Amino acid sequence: MSSTAQATRRVFPFTAIVGQEEMKLALLLNVIDPKIGGVMIMGDRGTGKSTTIRALADLLPEIEVVADDPFNSDPHDPELMSDAVRQQLEQQIEIPVAHKKVPMVDLPLGATEDRVCGTIDIEKALSEGVKAFEPGLLAKANRGILYVDEVNLLDDHLVDVLLDSAAGGWNTVEREGISIRHPARFVLVGSGNPEEGELRPQLLDRFGMHAEIHTVKEPALRVQIVEQRAEFDQNPQQFLEKYQPQQQELQQKLIQAQALLPSVNIDYDLRVNISEVCSELDVDGLRGDIVTNRAAKALAAFEGRTEVTVDDIRRVITLCLRHRLRKDPLETIDSGYKVEKAFNRVFGIEDTTEAAQSNGTAQMSGRR
Repeated sequence: MSSTAQATRRVFPFTAIVGQEEMKLALLLNVIDPKIGGVMIMGDRGTGKSTTIRALADLLPEIEVVADDPFNSDPHDPELMSDAVRQQLEQQIEIPVAHKKVPMVDLPLGATEDRVCGTIDIEKALSEGVKAFEPGLLAKANRGILYVDEVNLLDDHLVDVLLDSAAGGWNTVEREGISIRHPARFVLVGSGNPEEGELRPQLLDRFGMHAEIHTVKEPALRVQIVEQRAEFDQNPQQFLEKYQPQQQELQQKLIQAQALLPSVNIDYDLRVNISEVCSELDVDGLRGDIVTNRAAKALAAFEGRTEVTVDDIRRVITLCLRHRLRKDPLETIDSGYKVEKAFNRVFGIEDTTEAAQSNGTAQMSGRR
């Protein structure tokens, strides 16, 4: 990652971002295992959501792609290749390889389905007999990050299309009997402000994780954030160089975690306990169980371990379950209290907040 390349883009470094630990953890775990299913980030305006997501994309190591391919096809993995590249491979035609930054695609709020999925030029297809396909944003986002700001204001049908592609890893466009498909495997990151309304529970449930972010209240931290931003704006190059060692260290950690992930094991008893928490919270379907297992494994891999601990589960379970408790669209999302309570009961951990409260009550009655 050359500092000159970074200077031209001037992206605020991920390791310099203060606070918002919940959002940063959810994003890193999705990068380690994209099958977690993306992140929904809800929080106040001006809390650095877009800055953090851009910083993450910039931090990631370059990927190997087929040169001049509109779908960022992987030259080695057939699951991440377009049909045209796969045919070349079968015919043993040499495939030119290039390296590029992980794509980060911003979905504009007024985007149409054609803009998102791509279009087929029927006239060209009929007159010239070729499948003339104009790739959309899903093609650009393959093997990268697709960021949708104000996702709660997006048309439900479009959110469905995005979630379908993210889950299946493919995008299919059909028109007048002509069908074209291409790989579209990406980390879907949605963000929004709860004041503008929540997503429907059915759509919310399909996001792997749900991170809440709040405006930093502590004056000293606020000053630190403001000063950092001013320092970056004044001399981006110098600021980037200052954080270069931390950036490279985190990048290496992510590469190692991705390699270690297949070896990570989660004990059977722990898996049963996770499912017991989901059952106790009356979580619909099995998505909550699956995502919590995946996230706990990704966290263990991130910390260089091959065995998942109870603490790993504790750190991810709220992120994985809090948005699945809402059955009524008019209900607000649980901040995590219900999930923590169920987790503590199932895993046999004393609830520190309740213990403190009962202790306080006992002291009060003792004084009387």
